[in-house]
Amino acid sequence: MQRTNFSELAPCSIARTLDVIGEPWSPLILRDVWAGFSRFEQLQADLGISRKVLTERLNHLVDEGVLERRPYDRRPRHEYVLTEKGTELVDMLMVMTRWGDKWLAGEAGPPVLYRHHACGEISSADLRCAHCGETMHANDVDLLPGPGSAR
Repeated sequence: MQRTNFSELAPCSIARTLDVIGEPWSPLILRDVWAGFSRFEQLQADLGISRKVLTERLNHLVDEGVLERRPYDRRPRHEYVLTEKGTELVDMLMVMTRWGDKWLAGEAGPPVLYRHHACGEISSADLRCAHCGETMHANDVDLLPGPGSAR
């Protein structure tokens, strides 16, 4: 099946990001690798994904520099670890988790809690301005053409 290359539609960072993780399995694979499932068999068992699809997604994430493949025994077996690029994608997934916990968790509440290493408290990811440190939401910003804009 031919994938749509969203980054060719317009110069857009969201479209470029979707080219890397815009299908449903990739964010779940990243979540699992972050949670400690680093081997193919572990990922397949946790996700219930076919070997073919998992192989394709892992290869794509490695090719994109989001995951690194490392051998773990003499046979050609590998484990997968997040790169710096992949870890920053997990940061984005943490913000998605906050939204899902707020709007979709229901009465049962969130399925996972996050304990912050620095303070030891249960918390959630929050968007903050990199310049002033204030919280940052969609209604708090103006969209301006950037240096990579075609406009």
